[in-house]
Amino acid sequence: MFRLWAKIFEDNHLRKDIVIEDPGDDTRTHKVFRALDEVCYRFDLSKPIWLDATIQDFKRHDKARFTQDNFIETIDFDYLEIHVIEED
Repeated sequence: MFRLWAKIFEDNHLRKDIVIEDPGDDTRTHKVFRALDEVCYRFDLSKPIWLDATIQDFKRHDKARFTQDNFIETIDFDYLEIHVIEED
């Protein structure tokens, strides 16, 4: 089972969170992108852009923060954080 935890923070407070599960046999990369798509759909957000720094953080820590720099549209929170909490 693959599980990704997504959290929206504003003023250092957790405002929203969700856990997305993916029991499929796809690659880890596909699962991460599918889960992020689902998070954006559920939170009604545009899809963030993966900057080089974001990719490096995700590779190193299984966690990434998407700030205003990662979004084309204006966001009304400080950042969206995703974290892989379980993998097959």
